[in-house]
Amino acid sequence: MSVPQSAVSLEEASEFLKEHPEVQFVDLLIADMNGVVRGKRIERTNLPKVYEKGINLPASLFALDITGSTVESTGLGLDIGDADRVCFPIPNTLSMEPWQKRPTAQLLMTMHEMEERTPFFADPREVLRQVVQKFTDIGLTIVAAFELEFYLIDQENVNGRPQPPRSPISGKRPQSVQVYSIDDLDEYADCLQDIIDGARAQGIPADAIVKESAPAQFEVNMHHVDDALKACDYAVLLKRLIKNVAYDHEMDSTFMAKPYPGQAGNGLHVHVSLLDKDGKNIFTSEDPEQNAALRHAIGGVLETLPASMAFLCPNVNSYRRFGSAFFVPNAPSWGLDNRTVALRVPTGSADAVRLEHRVAGADANPYLLLSAVLAGVHHGLTNKVEPGAPIEGNAYEQLEQSLPNNLRDALRELDDSDVMNKYISPEYIDIFVACKEHEMQEFEYSISDLEYNWYLHTV
Repeated sequence: MSVPQSAVSLEEASEFLKEHPEVQFVDLLIADMNGVVRGKRIERTNLPKVYEKGINLPASLFALDITGSTVESTGLGLDIGDADRVCFPIPNTLSMEPWQKRPTAQLLMTMHEMEERTPFFADPREVLRQVVQKFTDIGLTIVAAFELEFYLIDQENVNGRPQPPRSPISGKRPQSVQVYSIDDLDEYADCLQDIIDGARAQGIPADAIVKESAPAQFEVNMHHVDDALKACDYAVLLKRLIKNVAYDHEMDSTFMAKPYPGQAGNGLHVHVSLLDKDGKNIFTSEDPEQNAALRHAIGGVLETLPASMAFLCPNVNSYRRFGSAFFVPNAPSWGLDNRTVALRVPTGSADAVRLEHRVAGADANPYLLLSAVLAGVHHGLTNKVEPGAPIEGNAYEQLEQSLPNNLRDALRELDDSDVMNKYISPEYIDIFVACKEHEMQEFEYSISDLEYNWYLHTV
């Protein structure tokens, strides 16, 4: 698959520079395995050349652990001479960075092979593109939207631990839960409004912010789009926007899955529906239980959920988020308008029936998360997997925890899954597992403060 650099793409760059004569720099961005945005900053005069010839970045960018160190066991580092690949712009992602003091734009990129110009297999966006292609092949279009939770935190930690920021209005640190509180939205209104305004300026379809169930925790809802890749692009850019806007307001933000013991974690819910060739939602139904396509999609996602967990919850900390008190499902389950299950089916109107996947943490890479969810959907549709009866009432009281509850077990499930290896390149799964096993090894070598408190003067 070649990557033609058409006059249209060059026109995108020239039109943007005409519209924004003040721009001095452009950040060229690409999300790594952990969803961390990396790249280069160029001067505005070099932007047309980027559209024409791309930029070079090392393939090892996709073999970085959470600390930014290359994991050599992936084979993408010194084994290949830390060689470069070429990265090209993603159309319609060129926009201003509203938080910058010096006028700066940003542009998302994807990585390709140097000679053939084929997409590079280890780019998470390419992982998703291959899964999406399976839906295209059967005449279906994916509609997706994310709900992203985050905490605002103080820029000063206490003994290395986060704390809520002081309210710009009252000067107090929030302590209460107060889910959906308008008053708590008012306390941080300027920062939150700048997030929404910044999203709008960048074309990110963020349409609402709600107060979540912990001090200074919020959720941004994004409007659905009929392009799975674009939905993930938006999620990556939104996280970057939130981080920088919060910093402008003398606060930090975190998407860590569980930053506070005893408080709710940060989730990343995704809503999915499918359109046929006529643009009709194939899940449309007055009675969702009677819609075969919906049932089969649910069945496939539930069947592949254990093997998907490493993509949904990719870090050691991810598994601290689970527990019935915090509305995080820990067993394969589904239900109608039920927030205690893994797959919720909202039933507000017949033509808006969709899947809401409620398991992943905000620390997940959106491309890999959606790849795993869609792999399950496609598997269910093509194999007519039945999901069983929907759960009514509190699923936590009816089902035992059965999903992997730690990263090591999740990686084993992924590595051993014939279904996931069918949808996601085994070569990529090997790289992902190698990186995460390396992180686990580093984590287990460290000695925590709790261990010193328990054992240093006791045993």
